[in-house]
Amino acid sequence: MEYVYGALLLNAAGKPIDEKGLTQVLTAAGVSPDGARVKALLASLDGVNLAEVLAKAETFAAPAPAAATPEKKDEKGGKKEEEKKEEKGVSEEEAAEGLSALFG
Repeated sequence: MEYVYGALLLNAAGKPIDEKGLTQVLTAAGVSPDGARVKALLASLDGVNLAEVLAKAETFAAPAPAAATPEKKDEKGGKKEEEKKEEKGVSEEEAAEGLSALFG
Protein backbone atom coordinates (compact mmCIF):
# COMPACT_ATOMS: atom_id res chain seq x y z
CA MET A 1 0.00 0.00 0.00
CA GLU A 2 2.92 2.29 0.69
CA TYR A 3 3.89 2.09 -2.96
CA VAL A 4 0.49 3.32 -4.11
CA TYR A 5 0.55 6.11 -1.54
CA GLY A 6 3.97 7.13 -2.79
CA ALA A 7 2.70 7.28 -6.37
CA LEU A 8 -0.29 9.37 -5.26
CA LEU A 9 2.03 11.70 -3.37
CA LEU A 10 4.21 12.20 -6.43
CA ASN A 11 1.09 12.86 -8.51
CA ALA A 12 -0.22 15.41 -6.01
CA ALA A 13 3.16 17.17 -6.02
CA GLY A 14 3.14 17.35 -9.81
CA LYS A 15 6.26 15.21 -10.06
CA PRO A 16 6.71 12.40 -12.60
CA ILE A 17 5.91 8.97 -11.24
CA ASP A 18 9.09 7.09 -12.05
CA GLU A 19 11.34 4.55 -10.37
CA LYS A 20 13.75 7.12 -8.96
CA GLY A 21 11.04 9.38 -7.51
CA LEU A 22 9.01 6.54 -6.02
CA THR A 23 12.12 5.00 -4.47
CA GLN A 24 13.07 8.36 -2.93
CA VAL A 25 9.58 8.88 -1.48
CA LEU A 26 9.51 5.40 0.03
CA THR A 27 13.00 5.80 1.48
CA ALA A 28 12.05 9.17 2.99
CA ALA A 29 9.02 7.50 4.57
CA GLY A 30 11.23 4.90 6.24
CA VAL A 31 10.31 2.03 3.91
CA SER A 32 13.06 0.03 2.26
CA PRO A 33 11.70 -0.20 -1.28
CA ASP A 34 11.60 -3.48 -3.17
CA GLY A 35 12.70 -2.85 -6.75
CA ALA A 36 10.40 -5.52 -8.16
CA ARG A 37 7.35 -4.02 -6.45
CA VAL A 38 8.27 -0.53 -7.63
CA LYS A 39 8.59 -1.78 -11.22
CA ALA A 40 5.32 -3.73 -10.95
CA LEU A 41 3.46 -0.64 -9.76
CA LEU A 42 4.96 1.52 -12.48
CA ALA A 43 4.02 -1.08 -15.09
CA SER A 44 0.43 -1.16 -13.84
CA LEU A 45 0.25 2.65 -13.94
CA ASP A 46 1.64 2.81 -17.48
CA GLY A 47 -0.82 4.75 -19.62
CA VAL A 48 -3.10 5.61 -16.69
CA ASN A 49 -4.06 9.26 -16.19
CA LEU A 50 -4.20 9.48 -12.39
CA ALA A 51 -5.85 12.91 -12.40
CA GLU A 52 -8.71 11.52 -14.48
CA VAL A 53 -9.05 8.40 -12.32
CA LEU A 54 -9.08 10.44 -9.12
CA ALA A 55 -11.71 12.81 -10.56
CA LYS A 56 -13.94 9.82 -11.35
CA ALA A 57 -13.37 8.40 -7.88
CA GLU A 58 -14.66 11.62 -6.32
CA THR A 59 -17.98 11.12 -8.09
CA PHE A 60 -18.31 7.72 -6.43
CA ALA A 61 -17.69 9.08 -2.95
CA ALA A 62 -20.12 8.19 -0.21
CA PRO A 63 -23.33 10.22 -0.31
CA ALA A 64 -23.87 12.96 2.20
CA PRO A 65 -25.75 11.93 5.33
CA ALA A 66 -29.50 12.38 5.17
CA ALA A 67 -30.91 15.56 6.64
CA ALA A 68 -32.42 15.27 10.08
CA THR A 69 -36.17 14.86 10.12
CA PRO A 70 -38.04 17.77 11.69
CA GLU A 71 -39.40 17.20 15.18
CA LYS A 72 -43.11 16.57 15.44
CA LYS A 73 -44.95 18.69 17.94
CA ASP A 74 -48.29 18.04 19.55
CA GLU A 75 -51.17 20.52 19.55
CA LYS A 76 -49.78 22.40 22.56
CA GLY A 77 -46.48 23.08 20.85
CA GLY A 78 -44.51 20.57 22.91
CA LYS A 79 -42.37 17.83 21.46
CA LYS A 80 -44.23 14.65 20.64
CA GLU A 81 -42.39 11.50 21.58
CA GLU A 82 -42.17 8.98 18.82
CA GLU A 83 -42.39 5.29 19.49
CA LYS A 84 -39.10 3.50 19.22
CA LYS A 85 -39.13 0.33 17.22
CA GLU A 86 -36.89 -2.42 18.43
CA GLU A 87 -34.95 -4.18 15.76
CA LYS A 88 -34.99 -7.93 15.93
CA GLY A 89 -31.39 -8.93 16.61
CA VAL A 90 -29.74 -12.24 15.94
CA SER A 91 -28.40 -13.96 19.03
CA GLU A 92 -24.86 -15.29 19.10
CA GLU A 93 -26.19 -18.84 19.10
CA GLU A 94 -28.23 -18.23 15.95
CA ALA A 95 -25.23 -16.65 14.27
CA ALA A 96 -23.04 -19.63 15.20
CA GLU A 97 -25.63 -22.03 13.78
CA GLY A 98 -25.60 -20.09 10.51
CA LEU A 99 -21.81 -20.27 10.34
CA SER A 100 -21.79 -24.00 10.94
CA ALA A 101 -23.84 -24.45 7.76
CA LEU A 102 -20.94 -22.95 5.81
CA PHE A 103 -18.46 -25.49 7.09
CA GLY A 104 -20.64 -28.60 7.00
